Amino acid sequence: MISSVLVANRGEIARRIFRTARALGLSTVAVYSTADAWMPYVDEADAGVHLPGNAPGETYLRSELIVEAALRAGADAVHPGYGFLSENAAFAQAVIDAGLTWIGPPVDAISSMGSKIEAKKLMAAAGVPVLAELTPAEVSADDLPVLVKASAGGGGRGMRVVTRLADLAAEIDAASAEALSAFGDGTVFCERYLARGRHIEVQVMADQHGTIWAVGERECSIQRRHQKVVEEAPSPLVERIPSMRPALFDAARKAAAAIGYVGAGTVEFLADENGAFYFLEMNTRLQVEHPVTEETTGLDLVQLQFAVAAGERLPPEPPPTVGHAIEVRLYAEDPLHDWQPQTGTLHRFELPADVRVDSGVADGSEVSPYYDAMLAKVIASGADRAAVARRLAVALQQARLHGPGTNRELLVWILRHPAFLAGDTDTGFFEEHGVGGAVDDAVVRVSALAAALADAAGRRTPVRVPSGWRNLVSQPQRKSYRYGDQVVEVEYRLTRDGLVVDGNTALISLDCGQVVLEVDGVRRAFAVAAYGGSSAGLVCVDSPLGSVAFTPVERFVDPAAQVAIGSLVAPMPGTVIRVGVQVGDVVQEGQPLLWLEAMKMEHAIAAPADGVVGELKVAAGQQVEVGAVLAVVGEEA
Repeated sequence: MISSVLVANRGEIARRIFRTARALGLSTVAVYSTADAWMPYVDEADAGVHLPGNAPGETYLRSELIVEAALRAGADAVHPGYGFLSENAAFAQAVIDAGLTWIGPPVDAISSMGSKIEAKKLMAAAGVPVLAELTPAEVSADDLPVLVKASAGGGGRGMRVVTRLADLAAEIDAASAEALSAFGDGTVFCERYLARGRHIEVQVMADQHGTIWAVGERECSIQRRHQKVVEEAPSPLVERIPSMRPALFDAARKAAAAIGYVGAGTVEFLADENGAFYFLEMNTRLQVEHPVTEETTGLDLVQLQFAVAAGERLPPEPPPTVGHAIEVRLYAEDPLHDWQPQTGTLHRFELPADVRVDSGVADGSEVSPYYDAMLAKVIASGADRAAVARRLAVALQQARLHGPGTNRELLVWILRHPAFLAGDTDTGFFEEHGVGGAVDDAVVRVSALAAALADAAGRRTPVRVPSGWRNLVSQPQRKSYRYGDQVVEVEYRLTRDGLVVDGNTALISLDCGQVVLEVDGVRRAFAVAAYGGSSAGLVCVDSPLGSVAFTPVERFVDPAAQVAIGSLVAPMPGTVIRVGVQVGDVVQEGQPLLWLEAMKMEHAIAAPADGVVGELKVAAGQQVEVGAVLAVVGEEA
């Protein structure tokens, strides 16, 4: 019998598992790093055990510390969630050896799927279609393009698409280094790359008595940097080719049976437009995108994991899939700077109540550089796919997300894109359609005006006249904001006749928290929130036109805060993992000079212009803060 469960994870998935555990009457135990001490999941657990340190290698990847924490807190079961140690066979064995119940598949099943190379051989023997493996030495020009993949792990790390044979060796080295850093195993292999493939996966659930369910399929084809962005159930491709579903389900059940699988798992396939599909990998854990299966089947997959671990039997057949569900992954990243992960205080996190939000954060949470940048999974469901997409887009648009930048506008753009609505969602979606969702310049300008007016309203005189009001004609009020790399200048006058500003703009009402403007005869409300003071910090403007975050530009700049022309600064906190140049090297604009690792991803820092490396201020292994000068490129050494 299970009475208390420790979740060997953090953030969103820990909260998700705690929710089901409480419903089952189980007590809960959290583990947390120093950086996570005040995260919501820790407060929601009945008990918490501190894992000193911040980096995963010091904390959530230390199996001995996790097992010790479970025993110390009196837990009798361990749920691994996803990521970290969830697919680590040695950890599962350590949990079992400690006398605890492992809420996961058998150790041998985890081991057999731990290497993608060996997994493909097992699946081929079981009659599951696979793509032929290519050893790097045998790849020829006729095989291109190929995909270099890490044999261990997942999440898009250790993956490279190679289109030129001359690039193969360098890409293999880069993929191997990234895999070694992420998973402790640098083994990579190659396979044929389907540039227009569809990523289809089947949720399986198996009990200890031989029953194996194929619980519907999901499509996760829209990906960026080999990481999923949008997931849905059922798959538009499978819906279009009805004969495909029975074949997929049969292959998934064969895969699970071949390794004696028990518990929740996902068999992932790559399919073409004609319905042919090939085994990619099997994730021996709960998937990030499991909510869309829950929303279309009525199942609680975490509850089933507990039930199966306790030896209960599954019914002979799973429930049918009804309706449609779409999930988007909301990330803390900067759309204005190549989607680099963002850190900092999340001042406000609010989404409408009519969508499901699985999140690890709340108002005031700190987004740290040590872990994945995902803030939440936002899920909508209903009878009709198009209606679900519209409702999810509106919910994202209405969200109040104040703090680090997010990919919210990109998600809205995807959900409203004609190709997405038509179900044309292969893995080349962004290559074909670009990466959209940027806020229009006109929206940025009117949002900056609203921010300036709200700031003036917040500094009213004792007789309630907003700052900048003049009885007689005078110079306009001026305020500057930084939006990405551009500075937005605002000029306006508040007179007895109202707002005077360039363009056909009228002020309808004014308050420090909301400004109503009429632009070209159309009235709209702009909600304005400022953090860190009126002349510094962050100003967030939300409206039906889009959400914009500004940094006020101070009138007098501290010279000590300036950096030399040609400086490369750290766009985020992280660790320098490689330095590719030396002082005196001649470099070209855009050439990668060094690499940072942050939020489980590798980021290249490139030369801002042609020139010579004049200074190197960091070395490999060094931890740096955001804004730190890493190197300086000048015209001469």
